[in-house]
Amino acid sequence: MKAPGTMDMRALDDMEVDAPLSVETTDDGADEGVADQMFDLGGDERRMHVRAYNHWVSLLKGRPYPAIDDLEPSNIADFGPHSVLLDFTHGLDDPRIAWLGATLRQECGLEGSPERVADVPSRSLLSRLTDHYLQIIANRAPIGFEAEFVGTRGKPTLYRGILMPFSSDGDRIDFIYGVINWKELVDAATKAGLEAELAAARVVPEPVAADIPVWADGPAADHAATIGTLADQLAMARESAAAVRATDTRSRAALYRALGRAHDFVLAAADDPDGFATLLAESCIKAQARAPMTPVVKLVFGADYDKTRLTEFAAVLDNARRSDVGAGALPQFLELHRGGIKAVVAAERAARRPAPTVDLYEQARAELRARPVLAQLALPIAGDGEFVVLLARREGDGVSVVAQIEGGFVQQAVRKAAA
Repeated sequence: MKAPGTMDMRALDDMEVDAPLSVETTDDGADEGVADQMFDLGGDERRMHVRAYNHWVSLLKGRPYPAIDDLEPSNIADFGPHSVLLDFTHGLDDPRIAWLGATLRQECGLEGSPERVADVPSRSLLSRLTDHYLQIIANRAPIGFEAEFVGTRGKPTLYRGILMPFSSDGDRIDFIYGVINWKELVDAATKAGLEAELAAARVVPEPVAADIPVWADGPAADHAATIGTLADQLAMARESAAAVRATDTRSRAALYRALGRAHDFVLAAADDPDGFATLLAESCIKAQARAPMTPVVKLVFGADYDKTRLTEFAAVLDNARRSDVGAGALPQFLELHRGGIKAVVAAERAARRPAPTVDLYEQARAELRARPVLAQLALPIAGDGEFVVLLARREGDGVSVVAQIEGGFVQQAVRKAAA
């Protein structure tokens, strides 16, 4: 039985197809993030995954799946270096890696090629491909996916990949060929450095409203962006926040990115308090000395955003400041923090709680309990309090108890005696 929306692969005989089956998967992480999302291949032939898919179609030749003997990744100069070939001939549990392109291997920081999928580093770009191979087996059709993650180098990376089935006997899928392309977002520290260099050269950069992504196969692979004013920083943070609002915070990567840009805005605002005050006034938002991050999250996410979420976001920014998180580092800080945002919020709230008040009376009582007994008297005493105050009259070498004093004077006497 075919999965919903799956094309009959036999209908692809000698026909150009616009898009493979796309499958959406979710990551059940601490912050309910969507790891990978469907994408439409469309007709942009410049895109690497489109070229890879068209190559797969060209190898069908009227068969359900292309023959593995017709695939030669080492001879594909276009996307071969960005590809991996999985061999399932000895079982599905842990397929062998029959081919790993040099560019992909270098991006993952691998000295050599891992022998099996189990050997692939869990937070590497290669793992974003190999994690999907069972979907190919289930759907018996190519799948495409794209998402953002923070990899082993700690940089936010957007990636787009495609997995395509191959067969050694024309019937069963025992090989899967994957191609992946990626881009790194220019981090805030790099932007700040470039801005400083340009300022020193007395060159005024034109402000940009968003990160310029660097695609691994794009013409701007070595280009970076600079940020001009505090208003530009706010515009970037608002753009990311708008993406979060559109997905109702279900995308963890998008939420981390938006909070990261909000944090970068906080750091920039510290150097431009007048500019920050102007932005607050323009948005009719009041500064709050006791909750300084609340106006920031209102500026970024909107004053009409869910109040509970705004409070949590403000707590995250407070904790980032308390933890001395640097510019561009908050997404990684959240990614590596066990429990994600919820744990960070809990830690911040715990740090804000005042130290417990010392009960001086209880402290005095504990002190008197530890004192040695001077004498014991068998006297009828009114009340049931632990401590009593007796009034005595000196008589020769001793004293005679003449009265018992009750009321608040007892506590005063206890504190005085323990001092």
